Amino acid sequence: MLSASDLTTRYRELLGRVRAAGSAELMAVTKGVEAEQIAAVVDAGCTLFGENRVQELEAKRAAVAALRPTANLTWVLIGPLQSNKARRAVEAADRIATIGSVELLERIAALANERSKPVEIALQVNVDEDPAKSGFTPGGLRAALPAIATIVKGAPVTLVGLFTVGKLTDGGEAARPTFAQFRTLAAQVDADARTLGLGLGPLRSAGMSGDFEVAISEGANEVRLGSALFGPRR
Repeated sequence: MLSASDLTTRYRELLGRVRAAGSAELMAVTKGVEAEQIAAVVDAGCTLFGENRVQELEAKRAAVAALRPTANLTWVLIGPLQSNKARRAVEAADRIATIGSVELLERIAALANERSKPVEIALQVNVDEDPAKSGFTPGGLRAALPAIATIVKGAPVTLVGLFTVGKLTDGGEAARPTFAQFRTLAAQVDADARTLGLGLGPLRSAGMSGDFEVAISEGANEVRLGSALFGPRR
């Protein structure tokens, strides 16, 4: 386990690299990370955290809040969400970034109607059409936009943008085709959405520890860093 000092150094170095690459926000991915380590990164200045599983998000959010009760943090669900855990996700997460079907969006919108504050969501797109990954296919997302616009209209749901997970590569330039395609698709979907009166939102979340600088160069404005910050996950 890395020390608080090591985590501070790593966070500041990574933040410097993110800023040198362009204008993007650094999300710390906390899968397999203890609350004490997360608290150390909070102390270093990080306020945006992503977790893959609803139950882990619930537990870590509570544990970090106990350790750093005055910190104003944003917790994002970045893993696949099953419909039967949607209610818990709506309660636990500040943003659900992995809405990859009209049916799941309908479920989230119905739950949001039961709450007094809006639910933030991002639409997940499976740019490479990888059968092992979740999300709308590029064509599927464009085709679903009318339904998405209907669901979002009048519902307390805030659409903040798009989210993608690239295919597994050795990192760096090998990942560029995915991010370039994501950039092109985002522009197309944004134009389609405007014709429907739908605000797509500015978020373009792409890139992880091995390829985040390439993602930023292709327009990503949020990158999700786990192992580069916290070390190998258990």
